[in-house]
Amino acid sequence: MKSIKLSGFMLAAALLTFACGKSSDTVETTEAQEAAAATGQTLSLDADASNVNWRGYKPTGQHFGLIPVTEGQLSVEGDAITGGEFTFNITGLEIHDLEEGSEDHGKLWNHLQSDDFFDAGNHPQASFVITEITPYTSGDEIEDKEQFESENTPQSASEIAPEAPTHWISGNLTMRGNTKNIKFPASVSLDNGTISAQAGFNINRTDWGLSYGDEASAVDKAKDQFIYNTVSVNFDVKAN
Repeated sequence: MKSIKLSGFMLAAALLTFACGKSSDTVETTEAQEAAAATGQTLSLDADASNVNWRGYKPTGQHFGLIPVTEGQLSVEGDAITGGEFTFNITGLEIHDLEEGSEDHGKLWNHLQSDDFFDAGNHPQASFVITEITPYTSGDEIEDKEQFESENTPQSASEIAPEAPTHWISGNLTMRGNTKNIKFPASVSLDNGTISAQAGFNINRTDWGLSYGDEASAVDKAKDQFIYNTVSVNFDVKAN
């Protein structure tokens, strides 16, 4: 009897720890902000040289791929970006960890397009609109937060960020009809009329309504049966 009571107590304690203990290492979201007042020269997106990579996590594995950037522009005054916006094709989403044409690839692609995730039938595009750009200074730090640990714990904020950030970029990210303002570090450079920007950060997918397999269930965490809310995003954008 003592053994049964002790086991029950330990399980309850574990569930309480999972429920209350660890937050995801993702960018903070706020309500949508006004777009930056773009000034100067407008550079068109080089869609062939630009891409957005994604990576999702669960305790037993990971899935990753890219989302095509279909159109966009950046406004530049001198050597500074003053504004910009981009459109992404959700229906063109690619999965790179599974063989295209395989049954598993088809199941995952259809699931991601469904109402459980992007609801691409109603929201075939996503977008990002710059609201503010500020310099990244020597005193700035990228803060890592604790996450629920497993064999496939998501990458931390500092791991996924560019090695030498030059700016903080804030913007309105719209997916599934939901718009949230986010802020992340980026490395921006201008060379011979071409501007390049690289960034890496984590988002909490549920902030945009992609809530299938939400990891909030303590019981699911105890059984390792959940999908992390954290999704890693890397982008490399060029405009000229």
